[in-house]
Amino acid sequence: MANIDTNFYENLPAWDIPVSKLVGDISHFKNVPENWHIVAADIKNSTEAIAKGQHNSVNLIATGAVIAMINIAYKAKINIPFFFGGDGAIALVPQEILEETLSALQKHKRNTLKNFKLELKTGSFSVKKIYQENIQLKIAKLKVNEDLNIPVVLGDALHYAEDLIKNTLPEQEPVPDEKPIDLEGMECKWDKIKPPKNGQEVVSLIVISKNDTKSYKIFAEVLKAIDDIYGSPSRRKPITVRRLKLKANLRKINSEMKAKLGKFNLPYLVKSWLTGKYGKHIWLKKENGKNYLKKLVALTDTLTIDGRINTVISGTPQQREALIGYLDNLENSGKIAYGIHVSQESIMSCYVRDISTHEHIHFVDGGNGGYTKAAKRLKKKL
Repeated sequence: MANIDTNFYENLPAWDIPVSKLVGDISHFKNVPENWHIVAADIKNSTEAIAKGQHNSVNLIATGAVIAMINIAYKAKINIPFFFGGDGAIALVPQEILEETLSALQKHKRNTLKNFKLELKTGSFSVKKIYQENIQLKIAKLKVNEDLNIPVVLGDALHYAEDLIKNTLPEQEPVPDEKPIDLEGMECKWDKIKPPKNGQEVVSLIVISKNDTKSYKIFAEVLKAIDDIYGSPSRRKPITVRRLKLKANLRKINSEMKAKLGKFNLPYLVKSWLTGKYGKHIWLKKENGKNYLKKLVALTDTLTIDGRINTVISGTPQQREALIGYLDNLENSGKIAYGIHVSQESIMSCYVRDISTHEHIHFVDGGNGGYTKAAKRLKKKL
């Protein structure tokens, strides 16, 4: 039985249908097993940190939290659903790897405090307790394209647990081990990315449903409206290969190094700087590099549905006005609340396990703390 539960997410079918159709039919969704756990990492006072210009550090720390959890699962040969949030991360993990996952996040927390003077709140909450408190937690898997599947969650469970971990529950101190944190695959080699076309902007949007049991119907409507206004997910992606620029900024590379390694490492700094300076002329011209770029846009995750809709999209100011008009109507009728932030670029961090086998995924946020600022606007409304 334990093995079936451990492979629960792996065994879910990947639905190859538009996301609005997937979300609109509750029969596509399954309950998460009771012996799984919600694990969260959240940066304290991230809004203030971003206001002080630390959005790059906040993004790096959130990326590191996701990758710390993915790598524990990868070693255990377990497929887990994970969610990147700009200033934090959430994952669902089975009992077998809970202790190890929390231990990895504790190490990341220590590195974060030492190198960035920012505090990470980490912890877990059992799925069994979620159900005891009559909170919905349903999951499905969406086939975004040939290369990318993403988890889709309905219900307030993840954010309910995250809120408790952040504000109420005492810090969980897992049994310490001496192994260094494994952030293998963490890469943030790309500089800020301009939208695909001139005259476009980048929108970071968060939408919540005011009725947990009806959220699937409301989300289906909202996702269909985004399609109608902005076009298909591939059309509204804020990332294009043409706009990518490798970064050779020593300050940014230094931050990435400290987030990944927890300390200064001269060979790493030099190698990253050389990649940023000359990589486009050398590495990206090779076959591996060309294949990596071809797949990069397909493997870019710009939609997260973790009980809320979180998405980063590019389009014109006119399209944004149409979207806001639509969302305002829904909000005024008491169905949803939303937060939105507009910027002139997006930022991308990456998890690259193997570029030749397309084992990589790219997390996107709007520039200047897109998701965090959208969340702040949403909080004010609530």
